[in-house]
Amino acid sequence: MIEKAKQYATEAHRGQKRKGSDEDYVRHPIRVAKTLQEAGFNEATVCAGYLHDVVEDTDITLDDIEQEFGKEVAVIVAAHTEDKEKSWQERKQHTITVVKESSLDIKALIVADKLDNLQSISEGLSTQGDELWRLFNAGYEHQKWYYQSVAQAMGEGLKSEPAFFRAYSRLVHLTFH
Repeated sequence: MIEKAKQYATEAHRGQKRKGSDEDYVRHPIRVAKTLQEAGFNEATVCAGYLHDVVEDTDITLDDIEQEFGKEVAVIVAAHTEDKEKSWQERKQHTITVVKESSLDIKALIVADKLDNLQSISEGLSTQGDELWRLFNAGYEHQKWYYQSVAQAMGEGLKSEPAFFRAYSRLVHLTFH
């Protein structure tokens, strides 16, 4: 099922590029899924890593995901799918609330996604400097608030956390000093 999810995401994101880059977009969900798999998450969570952006960024629906991969994968993807009709602030506040209140699988998907995004931001800052922030709907201060808020919320309710949660916290600190 994991290989099927990878192929599904590859096809769904065909032709899409990362923001401010000529990198194929699918590289992002591949890295997210790899982070989850290396941390020992179950098959459904790893599949959700591959599929986490297909509903937001393609014609694929949550029903399609459920039909192809089952309810558990669809529930994890749904928890991380933003409602694009809401404002940036509303969408990000919703994600922070989801991180605070959700299961480890959902928290892990969101943190793995944000970690990869932050790694891309960090690389972009080293080549483009502060001009990078112009690529975002919300600039530096809003991004700082968002990434720091996710870092604060991610540990709530957990006895222990995956190592990549600590990597995320470190990168938030380095990026938004």
